[in-house]
Amino acid sequence: MASTGRLVGLDVARCLALLGMVATHLLSSRSPAGEESLSHLVASGRASALFAVLAGVTLALLTGGRTPLVGRDRWVAVGGLVARALLIALLGLALGELDTGLAIILTYYGVLFLLGLPFVALGARALAVLAGVWLVVAPVVSHLVRPELPEPRYANPSFEQLSEPVLLLSELTFTGYYPVVPWLAYLLAGMAVGRSDLARRTVQGALLAGGLLLAAGSALVSARLTEGRVPPELLDQARTDSYGTTPTGGSPEWLLIAAPHSGTPFDLAQTIGSSLAVIGGCLLVVGLLPAALPRVAAVVFGAGTMTLTLYTLHAWLRSDWIPAEEPSAFRDHVIILGLIGAVFVLLRRRGPLEALVALPGRGLRRWNSARRSSVPTP
Repeated sequence: MASTGRLVGLDVARCLALLGMVATHLLSSRSPAGEESLSHLVASGRASALFAVLAGVTLALLTGGRTPLVGRDRWVAVGGLVARALLIALLGLALGELDTGLAIILTYYGVLFLLGLPFVALGARALAVLAGVWLVVAPVVSHLVRPELPEPRYANPSFEQLSEPVLLLSELTFTGYYPVVPWLAYLLAGMAVGRSDLARRTVQGALLAGGLLLAAGSALVSARLTEGRVPPELLDQARTDSYGTTPTGGSPEWLLIAAPHSGTPFDLAQTIGSSLAVIGGCLLVVGLLPAALPRVAAVVFGAGTMTLTLYTLHAWLRSDWIPAEEPSAFRDHVIILGLIGAVFVLLRRRGPLEALVALPGRGLRRWNSARRSSVPTP
């Protein structure tokens, strides 16, 4: 039950990340009175960050969990993950061809997976330290480098953009909606979580309490540092109008804000904190449920087992079938995604896209097992 509870808890967190991203895509960021809406206040920046932190957890679990794989086993796992990352990136390019009106994350997500592979040999403590260093250093490097890079197009990566590889690489790494160089902090933090003993209540509680402390502390320190330095109207604008980075070539004081999708140290720290709190909270709640209820939770939050498939479906529905202008769009998307996830869990089936991107890794593992069994015993 510890293992089952752990996996269900992570799936609940994945489901919340998916629904949070759907909310930011379909619900207004402003109330009729012009104030920041509750859905935007809760989910903006945090849902996509949780998505990325959970990617790090997945990367750690696929490369050994608490004990990193070694030798040929590690290289086999890395080979499968390279294929997985490329397939996800290609899917993102395909979605970029659609008129979704969304900032598609998948191509960035695939590249982020590739950037995380050099760190799969590290343990939880080293990964946590590296994540802390990265969230401070990477935004400063980005602030210094971006003025020398091509002006971003603020368009989704697509197959057409492959004709301009330098510009595409610049956007994926530093200037786009989800720049992977600063966002590597999310992946490293998630890998540190995945290398921990997630079945232990003390670890789950530490994630919840430590995450809340990091999120709240980052927001409070940012508010104190920006007071009198950044005009309130610019701070308000940054909370709803940031597109992955602070203004290119702007004052270094922009690095003090904690606005969603601003990519500053305080934004990264705050959203890593909220992600850790959600993961720890989900693991704790599921672990405390009576014996039969984790199975119920697995069905109710089944969308978390197939987020790649359902994110893709959501983007397609958003483009052609249920646009954001429909008053019931958010409700309809949630019902459709939730029902599909529940059915797949009840049938004990993987999502089709999850199965597709896992094929190369499964093939490599079978090859490795066959090779090992064919070696004569001395």
